[in-house]
Amino acid sequence: MSAIGDLLLAPDVRPFAVAAAIMVTLGGIELISMLIGFSISELFGKEVAVEGDNHGTLEGLFLWVNAGHLPLLILLILVLGYFSIIGFFTQGLAHAIGLPVPAWVAGLVAGVWSLPMTRVTSRRIARIIPRDESYAVDEADFVGHVGEVSVGPLDHGLPGRVRVKDVFGNWHTVPARAGPESDALPVGADVLLVDRDAKSFIAVAARGAVIEQRQSSNRA
Repeated sequence: MSAIGDLLLAPDVRPFAVAAAIMVTLGGIELISMLIGFSISELFGKEVAVEGDNHGTLEGLFLWVNAGHLPLLILLILVLGYFSIIGFFTQGLAHAIGLPVPAWVAGLVAGVWSLPMTRVTSRRIARIIPRDESYAVDEADFVGHVGEVSVGPLDHGLPGRVRVKDVFGNWHTVPARAGPESDALPVGADVLLVDRDAKSFIAVAARGAVIEQRQSSNRA
């Protein structure tokens, strides 16, 4: 146990310890935000803007790594996680055989290997989580649709999540909050998306014929 403690405190693993601490902090913040009905990762989106002469190269690298089109925060957590794991493994192996490796060398190895591993994981995660947006359907088209509150309740504070079906029958989860004159909308409630601003959709309780319309749409 003391050997492991000495390794974790060694200067040549400090970059990986810092990366692990940042990863845990970001992951904790995201988890807590999701529990209260708001995802920090939604603020970062899925695109990146690159300026300068290396626009094509840097943007191409980002798109290659983010094969699953995950939010930037989730992608950052993955990169930091792999960077720290590979770095600790590299330095642990070096300490075991008595061959010191400079921190920058181990960091280079960890950085190079973390990118393809993040790409593979990004694609796998994208297959099991719901898509927040569609490349075939404009999100503005969801206005006027009925959905179900999946993360909430929806109130006038931070957005929750609503599960809604597009015209092609594909399900999406979109950020939403209750309308200014609407009461809090609990998880499982049928809601009508009546408007959209820069941050989220505006939802009100769906009743009567609107719910029947949704049920017939679901059966179809």
